[in-house]
Formats: sequence, structure tokens, C-alpha cells
Amino acid sequence: MFHRALSLSLLVLGLSFSGQAQAADPCADYVPQPKPQNTGRDVVGQDLDTIQERGHMLFALYEDYPPYSWEEAGQPRGVDVEIARLIAEDLGVEARFNFVAAGENLEADLRNNIWKGAVIGGRVSNVMMRIPYDSAFKCRVEQVVFTGQYAAESIAIAYDSASYPDDKPVPAYFRFDTVGVENDSISDFYLSGFAGGQMQANIRRYPDMVQAMAALEAGEVKAVTGPLGQLEHGLTEASGVHQPPLAGFAVSKWTLGVAVNFAYRPLSYAVDDAINYALQDGRIAQIYADYGLTHQEPER
Repeated sequence: MFHRALSLSLLVLGLSFSGQAQAADPCADYVPQPKPQNTGRDVVGQDLDTIQERGHMLFALYEDYPPYSWEEAGQPRGVDVEIARLIAEDLGVEARFNFVAAGENLEADLRNNIWKGAVIGGRVSNVMMRIPYDSAFKCRVEQVVFTGQYAAESIAIAYDSASYPDDKPVPAYFRFDTVGVENDSISDFYLSGFAGGQMQANIRRYPDMVQAMAALEAGEVKAVTGPLGQLEHGLTEASGVHQPPLAGFAVSKWTLGVAVNFAYRPLSYAVDDAINYALQDGRIAQIYADYGLTHQEPER
């Protein structure tokens, strides 16, 4: 859990700041990279025609990551699982899943799962789900096509309704009230530095958002700060969630899409088309609703 939180949340933080520093052309300072050589043998034959001929495609998803992707009684579950299935259905093939642990950063995840393969073990997949999109980062990783933006994610605050019967909590409240966060997450960094560190004593850190929301239900904390989808997944009848303005939080919202090997452009176009159709006809929004979540429209 720690590595996933660190790689994804730190990535979003770093990329968003780097994106803000770019000029009008986010790739203005781009330096071409060496083309990948001697990639894993399982990369061969992953083009769109081959996928359709063999009748299935492989999706990389983060493991143990509810409500987005996890296994329950041996069955894949989650928002990203269902979106992957609709992509495969649009291409006329079966969706298969490779649940992966996050590496030290997103570049490592993309290298291991999309364009090269892990040094030991692992598999290269056709598509990797839930990839934060950043126009500057895509210039640095040219071995990958970043496409298929299907949702946005943003930071919110879940709270115990009995503790806040009138006013919903905002960050300033946590100078006095306890708040849970995922350890080393973007929310942890934000609250730790808010108001000169005045709320450090009231921050409770947990290995993942599931445990943070369990702490809210148990009364160990009065609120939890984190991604809206994960908060909504853990809500009970005794809790609520809202999204107040977060002063000084430059990375409180980001776009999510998919990654495809740069060598297979036709596949990336077909995947993007499938996602675009599903956004337009409401199927992706319905998937989120089926899991009790709010679908936030992506920037495309």
C-alpha cells in the first residue's frame, strides 16, 4: 500500500507543479530519448489486428485498490475493471486482467507493465488503467501513449455527521479535531504543511484509505481527507463527504486516463474511441454510480 500511495500521489504532486511551470508549449524543453531496444519478447505481437485475431487483451490494474481495482473471492472487481471490460467489448475481444503492485514511481510502472517489462517476472499488458494525465510528463516518457481520459479525481473531506451537525469541516478545523490520512499521500503532505504545521498533532496516518475510513467509522478520528472516490466507497450512514475550497492546494484535482505502448498507435486510437463513446452515452458514469461513486468529467 505504501509504495502505491507514494508513487501515485507524489507523481500527481510533482507533475502538476512541473506542468504549471511550463510555457504555452508543455513540450518546449523536450529532449528526444533513445528508442527502446531489446524489449521483452512478450511485447511482440501486441498490435490491434493480433489482439482481435486472438480474441482477448490484457489490462494492467493496481492491486488491492478499492473501489477501482481489486479481487474478491477470485473475481476482479472495481470501476477500472468494468471500464476495461467495456473497452474490450468495443474492440470485440475478452478483457483479461493483470493485477500489479506499484513501483517506486509511475515511470517504473509504465516501464514494467507497458513498454519493456520487469527485469524479473511480470508481464507487459496492452493497456494500463488509472494513469494520471499531465501534458509535460508525456514528453518525458515517449515510449508510452497517454490517452483515453475517462475521469477526474479530486481531494475531499469525509466526516462524522454527529461531530459536525451544522458546519462541515474545513482544513482549519483540524488544528483542534483529529483527521485521518493515508500515510505519505498528497493529503498527508498538504495537511502537514497547512498553517505552518499547526495541525500536525491531530493528524492520524494509516497504511491505506480503507483503514483510514474504518478509523472514521470506529470514532478514532472525526474526519478523513483523501480522494473523493475512496472516501465515498468507505462512507456509512453515520458519515458524509464534501469538497470545500482547499487554500494553497495546487494539485487537488487531476485527470485520469490509460497508457498504451507507443508502438501500437492504432490500438491507442481504438481504446480512446471506445472510452469516448462510453463517456458520451453515459456508460462510464453508470459504472461509477453502480459503485456508489460520483463520476467527475475528465479534461479531454
